[in-house]
Amino acid sequence: MTDTPLMLYNSLTRSIERFEPIDPAQVRVYTCGPTVYNYQHVGNMRAFLFADTLGRVLRWKGWPTKHVINITDVGHLTSDADSGDDKMEKAAAAQAKSIWEIAAHYTEAFKQDVARLNITTVSEWTVATDHIAQMIEFAKRIEGDCYQIDGGLYFDTSKVPDYGTLARATTDDGESRIDPVSGKRHPQDFAIWRTSPPGEQRQMEWDSPWGKGAPGWHLECSVMSLQHLGHPFDIHTGGIDHREIHHPNEIAQNQAYCGCGDSGARIWMHNNFLVDRGGKMSKSAGEFLRLQTLVDAGFHPLAYRLMCLQAHYRSEMEFTWDNLAAASVRLKRLVMAVAALRTKPVKADKTGDRRDHLAKLDAAVSDDLNTPAALVALDEMLAAPLLNPERDEALAAFDAVLGLDLSSITRADLRIRPATAKLTEAEVEARLAERREARAAKDFARSDAIRDELVTSGVDVMDGDPLGWDWKIDI
Repeated sequence: MTDTPLMLYNSLTRSIERFEPIDPAQVRVYTCGPTVYNYQHVGNMRAFLFADTLGRVLRWKGWPTKHVINITDVGHLTSDADSGDDKMEKAAAAQAKSIWEIAAHYTEAFKQDVARLNITTVSEWTVATDHIAQMIEFAKRIEGDCYQIDGGLYFDTSKVPDYGTLARATTDDGESRIDPVSGKRHPQDFAIWRTSPPGEQRQMEWDSPWGKGAPGWHLECSVMSLQHLGHPFDIHTGGIDHREIHHPNEIAQNQAYCGCGDSGARIWMHNNFLVDRGGKMSKSAGEFLRLQTLVDAGFHPLAYRLMCLQAHYRSEMEFTWDNLAAASVRLKRLVMAVAALRTKPVKADKTGDRRDHLAKLDAAVSDDLNTPAALVALDEMLAAPLLNPERDEALAAFDAVLGLDLSSITRADLRIRPATAKLTEAEVEARLAERREARAAKDFARSDAIRDELVTSGVDVMDGDPLGWDWKIDI
């Protein structure tokens, strides 16, 4: 356990608060997970990197942590505000596959991205369709705060005196994202259970007291967090887009369920958007940026992790290829620095103390997960005269918090061959060896010819590169 208090920004109170666990024996965290109707874009993955950093910091502070992330495989409509088609049903129809096949494929793809980004703090994955019976029981308990219309069972938000506090969306402007549904009493009211239209059979539907149908998206997270973490639990996380509608609806359900003013979680935390000025962040645009896109362009997934760590989670962050390339160069410098230090002797009478550097790391992440400051502390630690055992222990601590795997990643690991590359890495290295021989023999015509051949194949030969990375693939 470290001594610096952990201060976190609570979206519910709009203030920085000292975190104290409900039960020090186990901190309980819930993160809104993906709707598995498509691959996740890199903006989605920023939310899970933020949640992973939170989990790592909680464990660093000495608290055992149970971290639950849900998989939404039913009930999420094309509009977050309770209208449109079911995203899963729409994807299944478009791809001529069953909804179950769609869910299985994109769940596995998401978990592969999670692994490649070194997201390790998830204790349990919960799947919406595994909790239908519990959702029906939850809905029965709050039925007095609901009303039934042709479309299903709807929650009456007027029953919650402080509805919308999280979003501060109690004005007409705040409600402008909510589309009208015939029969709703108030614009903000939302579906608890959505009945299947007469004569229409959905791929996913269940019997209920309100007719055959499927649960509303907002209901799922309330039920799964309650079942797996209890009520109340410590922290609920998600993207800032959830702060406006989805999370206020969760809170309303939670308050109706417990008959109290408790929101369900003590602290609500939200990461800001990742913005792509090129317009390829939204899946609705068709072509969009996913982690595999970055890998296909020759970037290691941890370069994207580092790019996210360089910005505070509550700050809007812009995605550009130049920003990603800069993060990749910084990651390469870190890897090379670690490799060099392991072979560089340090005089025993000039050594520093790893505890000073760990204190700086702790101070940074205790300040509302200030990862940019933590990266500065990492640079300072690598530049300090620490004996190898001391440095290895410090590096392991930084890896535990930041998740960059600098203790084990190598220069070779960071050389990713892009999908469009015409030559294999072995072929590039062989041609470069021939070029070095030609240059040594002062056969510059031969040397230039090899360089031109490599450029034609998309390989940029970096003569005089200060990092010593002999070549890269142009993107």
